[in-house]
Amino acid sequence: MYPLYVAKAEKKGRTKAEVDQVISWLTGYGQKELEAQLKEKTDFETFFAKAPNINPSRALIKGVVCGVRVEDVKEPTMQEIRYLDKLIDELAKGKAMDKILRKSGS
Repeated sequence: MYPLYVAKAEKKGRTKAEVDQVISWLTGYGQKELEAQLKEKTDFETFFAKAPNINPSRALIKGVVCGVRVEDVKEPTMQEIRYLDKLIDELAKGKAMDKILRKSGS
């Protein structure tokens, strides 16, 4: 999925570095750890289960992805995937990084 996330962002003028920043914010993976997960082709379940620091502010992510409200998804791994999808959507739509990363005061 990662190449698709990057392609979606780049198609809209955003960068791979911004995609990585969003993933890092959500999961706590540093750049080296993220690259290792990508190299290993880790599945989503393992990727989120091993995430070093899942961001508690992800609960602030609201909205619809693929016709489903992310805040209503009950299955934990699927909800994490939907959170990531929503963040990538916001990035591709040109939303400011401070707003995407739910910085206070934004």
